Amino acid sequence: MGLLNKLIGNASEVSSEKLNEKYGRLLIENEDIELGFKLLRDTFMFTTKRLIIIDVQGITGSKVEYKSLPYKNISRFSLETAGTFDLDAELKIWISSENEPSISKKFNKSVDVYEVQKHLASKVM
Repeated sequence: MGLLNKLIGNASEVSSEKLNEKYGRLLIENEDIELGFKLLRDTFMFTTKRLIIIDVQGITGSKVEYKSLPYKNISRFSLETAGTFDLDAELKIWISSENEPSISKKFNKSVDVYEVQKHLASKVM
């Protein structure tokens, strides 16, 4: 089921230590990675100061976009939990006054989406 979840885009949790090894150079002074998730090629991380999204692009994956979203710019978010027959839950995040969510990420059942939501709420509210 792990490969299927990755192929359909569901995120699974990655340790802060592994993310820090790979992406530590993106962090500023006094910033730490608190939570991180990996998709097939993309990664997103909640730090003490912002949400960082690493978007691997192209067939070869040599082009990478690093998006930095300060928590103060997140205007709202929603969590749609997995139902009985669903394989995943979905987190949507809106930036500023946009009508459509800027970020939409799916989580497999191995991730406690309530903890992800609680973590985001503690940063935004």
